[in-house]
Amino acid sequence: MKSRLVTASAALGLAVAFATAASAAAVNGKAIYDDNCLACHQATGAGMPPTFPALKGSKVVTGPKPVVLATVLNGRGAMPSWKSQFNDAQVAAVTTYIRSSWGNKAPAVTVAEAAAARKGKLR
Repeated sequence: MKSRLVTASAALGLAVAFATAASAAAVNGKAIYDDNCLACHQATGAGMPPTFPALKGSKVVTGPKPVVLATVLNGRGAMPSWKSQFNDAQVAAVTTYIRSSWGNKAPAVTVAEAAAARKGKLR
């Protein structure tokens, strides 16, 4: 019985840690977004098409992680490259934020995935 209790307690601890990390990433991602992206893509994620496309409902944002990460890191159209301004944790946080905001429902991006994308190794 004690073994099961310890296992359950450890599992609960891990779940809380992951939830806390996800919440911190979302808060941090929002702050990064508000400071760097909001002027063009707007608080609603609606953007100002055609120059600044909507992030809300965007297939680029909610699609494959390598595509959205390449866009954040390297820029696209009028959007600047952020790879020299953001570290991997910031890239992961802001990308996770836009993938989970305004009704978007796409998986979170990890720091390891952002680092791999920066090196061109995320496929």
